[in-house]
Amino acid sequence: METAVKFGLIGRNISYSFSKKYFEQKFQKLLLNNYSYEIFDSENLDNIQKLLKTDGLIGLNVTIPYKEKIIPFLDELSDEAKEIGAINCISIKNGKTKGYNTDAFGFEKTLLLHKKEHQKTAIILGNGGAAKAVQFILKKNNIPYITVSRTTKINYENLNIEQVKDHLIIIQCTPVGTFPNVEDCLKFPFEGITENHLIIDLIYNPEYSKFIKNCAKKGAKTANGLYMLEQQAEKAWEIWNS
Repeated sequence: METAVKFGLIGRNISYSFSKKYFEQKFQKLLLNNYSYEIFDSENLDNIQKLLKTDGLIGLNVTIPYKEKIIPFLDELSDEAKEIGAINCISIKNGKTKGYNTDAFGFEKTLLLHKKEHQKTAIILGNGGAAKAVQFILKKNNIPYITVSRTTKINYENLNIEQVKDHLIIIQCTPVGTFPNVEDCLKFPFEGITENHLIIDLIYNPEYSKFIKNCAKKGAKTANGLYMLEQQAEKAWEIWNS
């Protein structure tokens, strides 16, 4: 009898998870019949130490709202995860846990696939774990940015049309507009959006968020979070199997 090898996703309100289906299809394709992927939908991290010691568990994905909160429970972090201050992937080897940030890898792939020469500066909407990975990649690629959140100096109330016109890359990193709340949308001066803009919304469910639809109406080039998600999942798989 082959020993069971377990993976999973921890987050809150994550029944719609992409990861479970993605990895289960991978296991089928690779004929890994003893591999399974579970959803750990948790209201808090009270049981995290017990979860990390689950028999056979060798890898976890981490999503909203635990990408930063889970760090104190881990034994170590990769260099990138340390710098970013958020993780979305945990590898468990010989009882030791290590946190990685594969969001950064996935976002960079998406950005470089779509970015044009004239798009030189960015606005990041949101300041959570996903936004931190985006900030890291923009710095790495020498793209100046401003961060807009509820608590930053420039916020959703005072961000203006001119600022939007001046920054031709807009990255939406909040969960606002995610299924099932598909009619929700951030307060944003869409009048500043032009056909010169690149809009990346990290939401993948729905395929086209209200935010993306509003920007597409202005002629902007838009991309959702699906490619990023696939790329970060592949990177996680590589880490778990290295």
